[in-house]
Amino acid sequence: MTQDFVHLRMHTEFSIKDGMLNPKKVVHKAIASGMKALAITDATAMFGDVIFYKAASAAGIKPILGADCSITNHYNRDDYLRLLFLARNHQGYLTLCDLLSRAWLTNQYKDRGEVDLDWITPEMADGLIVLSGFNTGAIGKAILNGSLSAAEQEARRLSQKFPHFFMELQRVGRPNDEMLVAESVKLAKKLGLPVVATQPIQFENSEDFEFHEARVAIADGFTLANKARPRIYTPQQYFRTKEEMCELFKDIPSAIENSVEIAKRCNVTIKLGKPQLPIFPTPDGMSLKDYMAQLAREGLDRRLKVLYPDEKKREVEFPRYKERLEREIKIIQDMDFPGYFLIVQDFINWAKTHGCPVGPGRGSGAGSLVAYSLGITDLDPLAYDLLFERFLNPERVSMPDFDVDFCQNNRGRVIEYVKSKYGEESVSQIATFGTMGAKGVIKDVGRVLDMSYSEADRLSRMIPTRPGHNTTLEEALSEEPQFRAEVRNNPQARKLIEYALKLEGTTRSLGIHAGGVLIAPGKLIDFCPLYAAGMLPENVISMYDKKDVEAVGLVKFDFLGLTTLTIIERALDYIEKNTGVRPDIEHMECDDEDTYKKIFQTGDTVAVFQFESPGMHKLLIDAKPTQLSDLIALNALYRPGPMDLIPDFLDIRAGRKKAEYADPRLIPILEDTAGIMVYQEQVMLVAQKIGGYSLGGADILRRAMGKKDVAEMERQSKVFIEGAAKNGVSEEVATHLFELMRKFAGYGFNKSHAAAYSYVAYKTGWLKNYYPAEFLASSLSEVMTDPEKSLKILMDAKRHGVKLLGPDINESEFNYTSPKTMEIRMGLGALKGVGSAPAEAIKAERDKNGPFKDPFDLVKRVGSQLITKKIIQVFAMAGVFDSIEPNRRKWFENADVVVQSAQENEKAADQFSLFGEEPSNEVPIKEVAPWSERTRMEKEQYVLGFYFSGHPLEAYHSELKRNFGAVVAGTESENPGEYLVAGMYIGCEQRRGKDGSPFVTLHLATPDGPVDYSVKNQYFEQERARIKEIPKGEIVVVELKKSHSKKSGKTWASPGAFYPLYELRHRQKAHIVIRPAEEADPKELERLILDVQMTHPEEAIRVDFEFSDDRSFRVRLPCPYKAAADWTLVRDLEDSPSIQQVEVAYGL
Repeated sequence: MTQDFVHLRMHTEFSIKDGMLNPKKVVHKAIASGMKALAITDATAMFGDVIFYKAASAAGIKPILGADCSITNHYNRDDYLRLLFLARNHQGYLTLCDLLSRAWLTNQYKDRGEVDLDWITPEMADGLIVLSGFNTGAIGKAILNGSLSAAEQEARRLSQKFPHFFMELQRVGRPNDEMLVAESVKLAKKLGLPVVATQPIQFENSEDFEFHEARVAIADGFTLANKARPRIYTPQQYFRTKEEMCELFKDIPSAIENSVEIAKRCNVTIKLGKPQLPIFPTPDGMSLKDYMAQLAREGLDRRLKVLYPDEKKREVEFPRYKERLEREIKIIQDMDFPGYFLIVQDFINWAKTHGCPVGPGRGSGAGSLVAYSLGITDLDPLAYDLLFERFLNPERVSMPDFDVDFCQNNRGRVIEYVKSKYGEESVSQIATFGTMGAKGVIKDVGRVLDMSYSEADRLSRMIPTRPGHNTTLEEALSEEPQFRAEVRNNPQARKLIEYALKLEGTTRSLGIHAGGVLIAPGKLIDFCPLYAAGMLPENVISMYDKKDVEAVGLVKFDFLGLTTLTIIERALDYIEKNTGVRPDIEHMECDDEDTYKKIFQTGDTVAVFQFESPGMHKLLIDAKPTQLSDLIALNALYRPGPMDLIPDFLDIRAGRKKAEYADPRLIPILEDTAGIMVYQEQVMLVAQKIGGYSLGGADILRRAMGKKDVAEMERQSKVFIEGAAKNGVSEEVATHLFELMRKFAGYGFNKSHAAAYSYVAYKTGWLKNYYPAEFLASSLSEVMTDPEKSLKILMDAKRHGVKLLGPDINESEFNYTSPKTMEIRMGLGALKGVGSAPAEAIKAERDKNGPFKDPFDLVKRVGSQLITKKIIQVFAMAGVFDSIEPNRRKWFENADVVVQSAQENEKAADQFSLFGEEPSNEVPIKEVAPWSERTRMEKEQYVLGFYFSGHPLEAYHSELKRNFGAVVAGTESENPGEYLVAGMYIGCEQRRGKDGSPFVTLHLATPDGPVDYSVKNQYFEQERARIKEIPKGEIVVVELKKSHSKKSGKTWASPGAFYPLYELRHRQKAHIVIRPAEEADPKELERLILDVQMTHPEEAIRVDFEFSDDRSFRVRLPCPYKAAADWTLVRDLEDSPSIQQVEVAYGL
């Protein structure tokens, strides 16, 4: 009979850099091997411990928690050491949490956290079982270095420090394994130390070795073929069965027996399930329940005075608010959650009184009147029929969860406040893990296999993109014929996908959760270990993710950053600066007729929160909203699922159809949404009014419907029909209603969330209506690094009559600004490679000492460390110096002279302080002719990501119209018909629709912004080779057919073939006309003529030289026909000082 054996050393995928094993799935491997226990020992980490603990416990496997820890080597930190720590008991678990936290928060070296053994007290050591680390530990390294005395000395030291110390033995095929095992056994025998066999598991099966090597190479930045790549793993580091381990160490049976003995000694129980809140201080020893109730009642009085200034009206309304408030208070008290509400209201009200904008609410929390009264939310739930039970259900006890939006720029300040209140050791953010997705893993594997980036990128682009779904490699192989054929026919691609399939889904990176903040009742390390990238306080996170921190009893508070709040705050600053008045946007009514009429009813919603998509734009125009409840409904409808109801909703609102109500009691519930169930709250109200449910029971029903639990639905159906019968509703009608509810519950939206976010949307719409420049400048500041979004907003500002001003060295700040009403000035932060440091330094110096005279003055005053040659060139290309010198090329080509001069002056200034001789900065600069208009625009586009002061397509307007009858894409008539439209080619993107069918999006750029057309996939496949040859930036002409849909009443654009302009020019035998300048340099012109002469007239393009004195001659250019549109050729000709004009002509 085979001995028992337990694996005590295992790296999972949560070792991030070198593990492959999934901590859930590996448990089944242990079961299959007949093991009764299994350890997880990731590299100085415990990221996966709770996942593993729950999976192992559920499967009947004893979980052993540990860590393979880096140990500080005080003699040589580059030669780091390792020890394996296993938690013997709960104290050992807490010790591990403490040690790993201190390692990452206070003792990092070269991106690794190190445990210092000096931290470990005797009490801490007693809770740990410590393994020597074999070849990576101090003992093993001393033996390998031939110093047996040093090994003995280290073994004595460690065994004295740790009462549960074992000499570790491994056999995985490394060159010196056998020698090290033999010497370790001798030393253990000499010192009376126990030995234990371990298998350093990195992957599941031996054949996974190469895939694991790829995983490590991805993390370390090597290619697999790189000879310098560290090769520290062997094919034998797989999950060996206990039979294999017993056979491997049959000569040392005690090493096998001790693995089982250690497993028996490790008994850690993690308390799961019960949430624990920090203690909230109350005045005069008042209970949490009483204090929350007091604050809520006082808050309601304040709210009602604002809602109903008229005292008589307030007295009439007070009873219904009072009844609702007291009911909520009782539920919160009975569920023992007053502490949670008090904690949340405290940090929100601190934020509001300390200049940190807070959102009006988010999620179902906006349905609570207590939350509204405490200042947690800012939307009256009674005014919009929002339900408290959707947030907190007394019949289904679970922790409440307020999602709170803060201004992105101030979120960190609120977290710091919480730290100051509850203690640094009690507050952290939460870990989140990035995994290898299909597209990303193809690029990762392509790199380590030394495949070209373009080829890996090409393969990754074959993965279909679907809204709301991450397509897997298996799905792509099943659904995408081209991808499948590529893998089948291309050996290189086949190998890449073989590796990618093994690595897909593996944890690749560690990040910080977007909003989660933990506040513990005491030290966080009493619950979980912590991690901090770079040892920075703002980067401190739990090692457990959001599910696992909640599992161990910690409460997550959501501090979400909402850039829209930042946009609103900044816009208000601009408005106040320009007008002297700061609108009170927090207390405005949502009833401004002009805002609905001009913004929402016309779909003028670029940059308007939640309403800026093209589909929403069309919906707004059709729906013509007139009040906030309309915006709430549209916000909820415009989502997958309920979108199908939009035509009926619009028809009923317009009177083209009549709303149908199965029972009159449904009218007050559904009339706001044209008789259609749109909100989850409506499902709950129908269950209450018709089925006789309590609102708590209705929420349970809604959840069950959403989960599509068939058995539960059968039970609930009977309850509903019986309840409906008691309310006088027939079984037929009740059954019909139940089926409707079941359908709508699957995709119905949370009304509380829709209401709160629609309220924010209304504010942005109001700002855009009355202060377009200030609002859009603020919006632009949040998308500066996204040229496509920036261009969209800039074009919208232009349509609103806002004057757009380019970047200026003496006017611009880092952000976009609104220097005057109806003006927007571009910020320096919009320029490629310009960070906040140089931009803010420029503004500070300008504010202190006045405007800059020229680039020399700029570098002299701000310094060459911040204003580098690259910055000067970027500024020149963007036109930052235009107000000083309009010749952009001058400063671009003299940038090195400018910076060198400043650096010499800086050195001379030091000497001046010694010798009293003032430095001179007079440096001769090279005079150059300005760039041509085309080159100037190209340079500008390079640094901005879009064309600003002009667009290349404008130069082709007359040519396109006169010779082909084409107009700029997006400016053609909306009437049905056939059109030729033109734009600058950006590229084609293959995608899949909701039904999985492939289509191709053709992306064009025009002076008015981007224009996209959906091209038939069949055409794209037929013309793939030709389309592939079209360079980005080329002008293309598209055959466009517009037709009218009787069903939807809309006009649809269907593109057919499209052609590059150079191809059309070739068909019509276009030629190039060059008009030399009057002051042309004869030698330069002679060189130019020689350059364009040709020897093959049958394939050549005609080039005409026309002089101002009527002289002319022709040459022919021997190159492919597309050279007629070759931008490099035309630009070079235009940039020559000898050339006045270059154009493409047609005809004789």
